[in-house]
Amino acid sequence: MAEKVFMIALSPTMEEGSILSWKKKVGDAVKMDEPLCEVETDKASMEYLSSQEGTLLAIVKDVGTSAKVGDIIAVIGEPGEDFSALVAAPAPAPKAAPAQAGPLAPAPRTPAPVAVADASGRVKSSPLARKLAAEKGVNLTDVAGSGPHGRVVKSDIESFTPAVEAPRPAVGFAPSSLGASPLNDERIPVSRKRQVIAKRLGESLFTAPHFYLTLGIEMDRLMEARERINGQRKEKIGLNAFLLKFLAEALKRHQPLNSTWEGDFIQNHSSIDLGVAVAQPDGLITPVVRNAGAKGILQIEAELKDLIDRARNNQLKPEDYTGATFTISNLGSFGIEEFTAIINPPGVAILALGATVKTPVVGEGDALVVKKIMKVTLSCDHRVVDGAVGAGFLTELKRMLEDPYQVLL
Repeated sequence: MAEKVFMIALSPTMEEGSILSWKKKVGDAVKMDEPLCEVETDKASMEYLSSQEGTLLAIVKDVGTSAKVGDIIAVIGEPGEDFSALVAAPAPAPKAAPAQAGPLAPAPRTPAPVAVADASGRVKSSPLARKLAAEKGVNLTDVAGSGPHGRVVKSDIESFTPAVEAPRPAVGFAPSSLGASPLNDERIPVSRKRQVIAKRLGESLFTAPHFYLTLGIEMDRLMEARERINGQRKEKIGLNAFLLKFLAEALKRHQPLNSTWEGDFIQNHSSIDLGVAVAQPDGLITPVVRNAGAKGILQIEAELKDLIDRARNNQLKPEDYTGATFTISNLGSFGIEEFTAIINPPGVAILALGATVKTPVVGEGDALVVKKIMKVTLSCDHRVVDGAVGAGFLTELKRMLEDPYQVLL
C-alpha cells in the first residue's frame, strides 16, 4: 500500500530543510534505514534514512526545493500502484526513458546550454552550486540548470564539462589560491544554518547579560610538556586536546561555569560536555566532547579529531553537536591574539583562545624575559556567573596551564 514520506526533523532545531540530492530515483527499491536523500538542515547536510520499504513511486520535492517538517517529499509503495488519490505528485517516468526517471538525471544538454537568469540578470542557482562553481572556476552562465525553473544545482556543477569551443567571457577572474571568489554585487540567500546562528546568538547576546574577563597565560611549560610527549609518539597530540583536559579539570572545581540558566532555576551539570567551535563555509558548528572530565588527553584527542573531521564533511549527527555545557573558540591558528566570543546556548560561558605569542615579560629583579603568552577571554552570563566566580575559574585555569603538575593535586 502506497505511503507518504514526510520531511522529519533531522536536528533538534530544524523547522525546514532543502533537498540537496536524491540517493534513489523513481522506480528504485528502497530498504529500511537506507539513505533516501540528502537534506540541508539548519546545522549541516545530513542523510535522510528511509523508515519505509518498497518502491519509490514519486518524488514530490525535487533537488533544490525546500520542505517544512511534516511536508510530503515522496511516495513509497508497490510497483505500478496508483497513488494519485494519495497525493498530487508527478507520475513515474516511462520505462522507455530510464535516464529521466529520477530528479538527479540532468536535463538534456543542448549544444549551447544557457543558464536561466532572473529579472536582474543574475543566474538562478543554489548556494551550494555557487560555492562549488567558484571552487572549480566554472562560469554559471555556461551551465544549464536542471533544478526548478532552470535553477543551477549542485549536481549540474559536478557533471558540467566545458566545451572546447566555448567562448570565454570578456572579463573574468579566476579564483585565487585561497579559494576566494571575485568581488560582486550578488545577493546571497541566507541558509537555514546561518538563520539559526543569527537567531540563537542574537538571543544569547541580547538576552544573557555578557561580561568579559581577559588575562595572559604563560604557555612555556605546557608547550614543553607537549613537545616531550609528542617526541615519543608517531601520531602527534594537538594543543586543543591538552587545553580541553585542563579546562575540564578547572570546571570540576567551579560548578557555576558548568551549568544552565533555566529561568526559574539554575541547572548544574555533573558531566562536562565541551563544545569546540568549528568553522564551515556557511557558518559555525560546535561538536561536543562528552564527559571530558572523565577522559584522558589521548581519548580526548581521538574523539576531537573524529568530530572535527566529520564536522568539516557535514557528517555530524544531532547528538554530536548539541547540549554543550561549556564551549571554547580558538582563533589562534589565524594569528588572532585576542577576541571576545558570544556565549553558545544553553551554556553560561565560552572561552576565546588567542594565538600563543612570544612576549617580553618583566621577571624577577625587573629583568626582561621572553615568554610564550596566550591571551584568553572568558565571556560569562551574569545571571549565573558573578565576576568573582568567573575570575576564580580563570585564575585556576591559568595556574594549571602555567604549572601542568597542578592537575595532579
